Amino acid sequence: MPHRAKSSPADRVFAALANPTRRDVLDLLLDGPRPVQDIAERFDMARPSVSEHLKVLRDAGLVTETRHGRQRHYAVQPEPLRDLQRWLSPYERFWRGKLGDLREFLDTQEEQS
Repeated sequence: MPHRAKSSPADRVFAALANPTRRDVLDLLLDGPRPVQDIAERFDMARPSVSEHLKVLRDAGLVTETRHGRQRHYAVQPEPLRDLQRWLSPYERFWRGKLGDLREFLDTQEEQS
């Protein structure tokens, strides 16, 4: 079995996405960049907690941060998600094949009934 580096970019993406609040932040940012204050207002937690979630997302490469005067704006960075999709693709093909086999089996069983 191949040996994977600990704390690879993919590990950071998976760790970031494991938290439902961070997934909600990403969903919110799909509509476009938002200032941190706007993001924080959407969640029932202290602003420092929201900032910590944003830091994890930024460290994983899932969001970018830009400054506009004194405000920080965050935006989705889709490339790590594309990398994740490419990594998951063989598993999707595997399960599609298995489900196709199951469909053929069930069709055969139905014909024999």
